[in-house]
Amino acid sequence: MAFLQPAPPRQPIFRAPAVVIWLIAGLAAAHLARVLASPQQSAEWIIRYAFIPALYSPGFLAANHIDPGAWWERAVPFVSYMALHNDLIHLAINSVWLLAFAPIVARRYGTLLFLVFFVVCGVAGAATHLALNWGSTNPVIGASGAISGLMAAGLRLLPTMRAGPGEANLIPLLSRQFLLFALVWIGMNVIVGVTGIGLGGETALIAWQAHLGGFIAGMLLAGPFDHLRPKPVGLHLDRL
Repeated sequence: MAFLQPAPPRQPIFRAPAVVIWLIAGLAAAHLARVLASPQQSAEWIIRYAFIPALYSPGFLAANHIDPGAWWERAVPFVSYMALHNDLIHLAINSVWLLAFAPIVARRYGTLLFLVFFVVCGVAGAATHLALNWGSTNPVIGASGAISGLMAAGLRLLPTMRAGPGEANLIPLLSRQFLLFALVWIGMNVIVGVTGIGLGGETALIAWQAHLGGFIAGMLLAGPFDHLRPKPVGLHLDRL
């Protein structure tokens, strides 16, 4: 007599943590909103929420009689530029890179710390771009700076992924494995910046200097953020 075997459990379509999927969905929703907006509204969002270095130059503001606005209005573009993308291809590429590198960071740090890390790396990317492109009127958009930070952190966290929930150490900054990856990655971004590959459209895609700033922030902050993460609770037996 044959017995019915229980059906095997279904495998999830996405193995990435929920926060990563929601982050990608948020970026997609922001892009859809801009696509559906009128051309005038879309242009206004670029001016207000993209990162434009010239708007932080007192000389440029004075020469063009532009009101710099309140401090929080000047701070918002450091974060909001990450939600804007040039086109669907730009969004898709960033989403793929997020799926590749964000899960290991999200699993290690937890939802809240992961989001803070993502934003900090993005802000570092914008600040680096500002320092190296002072007075530029080209808008900077996209989450690539923050994702570059996730790439750096993800590589340093590789031993923790292989060890599972244990307390494995991060790859040292001066290790041969990490330095080789960093040199190749930085070299590729410099080539993109010099040749202009990947730039164009109504606005320039995020600049390689922002990639560099986000990457440096990610590789330096991976360790400190790892110390801040919630530690697994072990089983302790009290002696009587």
